[in-house]
Amino acid sequence: MEIYLVRHTAVAAAGLCYGHHDVVLAPTFAAEAAAVRARLPAPEQPAAVFSSPATRCRQLAETFGPAPACDERLRELHFGAWENRAWDALPPAELDPWMADYVRVAPPGGETYGQLQGRAVSFLEDLLAAPAPPAVAVVVTHGGVVRALLAHALDLPLAHAFRLNIDFGSCTQLRWAAGRWQVRGVNR
Repeated sequence: MEIYLVRHTAVAAAGLCYGHHDVVLAPTFAAEAAAVRARLPAPEQPAAVFSSPATRCRQLAETFGPAPACDERLRELHFGAWENRAWDALPPAELDPWMADYVRVAPPGGETYGQLQGRAVSFLEDLLAAPAPPAVAVVVTHGGVVRALLAHALDLPLAHAFRLNIDFGSCTQLRWAAGRWQVRGVNR
């Protein structure tokens, strides 16, 4: 099985903490979406399309043809009380402990990065276990989810996931073969 993890295109939300919060896509959306489509498998290889329910992901996924199957497990990190607030306005007493251990510490009312990875890996496991898994799957999601899945595929400590740069509108390709994940390309 080939899986293309696609990060949504650029957003107009500079400096804003917006994990689950819907934000507006940048005016460059059409050009970015066309560039993403050019990096995906040729149309003669039909792909199953999955998406985070976030508008910024669904809108991109809908340009790939078949209606995407939305899955809550593909959402970005839930930042709880920090959602839709400026990063520089967050209280250091809350932010500092999270920054020191985001894998195990959650923002107030949010989730840990470990919890995000658990739900994202659950999505992959269910995809592999499907009675008729697709040969090719396109998964439109978020930078945090892509990093968490790459850490899982490469057996990297989750605390190191943010060492991986994942650009807006980029494609990361995974292959499931011989009972293990292979990373075929990152941030293309």
